[in-house]
Amino acid sequence: MSYQNIAFSSDNFTLRGRWYPCDLASEKPCIVMAHGTSATITMALSHYAEEFQKNGFNVLLFDHAGFGKSDGRQTLTINPWVQARGICDAVAYAQSRDGLHNGKIILWGDSFAGMLVLVVGAVIEGLAGIVSFTPPCGFEEIDLKDPNTSFSKLKNILLSGNLEELEEGIVEGPMAVVSSDQLGTPSLLKPIQAFKWFIEHGGQFDSGWVNSVTREIPKTDVPFSPQVTASFITVPTLIVSGKNDEMVHIKLDIQKLVFDKINAPKEFYEINGGHFGAIYPKSDLFWEAITIETNFMRKL
Repeated sequence: MSYQNIAFSSDNFTLRGRWYPCDLASEKPCIVMAHGTSATITMALSHYAEEFQKNGFNVLLFDHAGFGKSDGRQTLTINPWVQARGICDAVAYAQSRDGLHNGKIILWGDSFAGMLVLVVGAVIEGLAGIVSFTPPCGFEEIDLKDPNTSFSKLKNILLSGNLEELEEGIVEGPMAVVSSDQLGTPSLLKPIQAFKWFIEHGGQFDSGWVNSVTREIPKTDVPFSPQVTASFITVPTLIVSGKNDEMVHIKLDIQKLVFDKINAPKEFYEINGGHFGAIYPKSDLFWEAITIETNFMRKL
């Protein structure tokens, strides 16, 4: 299927990606897609984009700042505030492409970006829906003394704060993204399933993936978490979870806690697999996810 290379600005840096126009594009919605930890657009999500395109959706798919083909203040650094700002700007760019879709914008995020879209989807306007795929939602429940104030603070930082001026908090790395030897070379993602998937898909020609990453979480008055934003989501939301997710930071009970907080039409679907099963292109779990997500988005 065909696509066009696109570029847009986010905090004075250029983010790059692809625009997949579908047939009768001006009459169809647009999905804004973002990938998970350190991955690039060709490692798996381009296959999702192609299937959504065939199913009658326009797709904007892009690399996060400092990864793949996108520029950034820092390279190979995961900062949730920076990546969420990038998603906000990707939505604004999609909205500016008047006449190339029908005005309906759907947010779609995988893994870490599955968490990001549950935050972004609550703070920006004009969305038709959210698809959050295997999102990390926290190790435990956060005790929010004043949910309204917490949400207001998060929204203000994300939409109008100077992210470069946020106080330094947790900084880990640079380190390997994945490793088969956790004693000799500890990595950010530890399960062997993560190692196998990243080495196989990141090793493809021109993926742009690098097995190195720095994790940065600035110190703020409010945690960056979908637990803060879930009750403020006002658009239909689908959360897709893996019944056997291997990632230690993904807790099914916390995913369901976030889901329960959403006060909008919502669906929770469990795939009978782990974290990476459905992002093996053309696998049975891949087709299952495509079907579930397409059916949900067609109702929006």
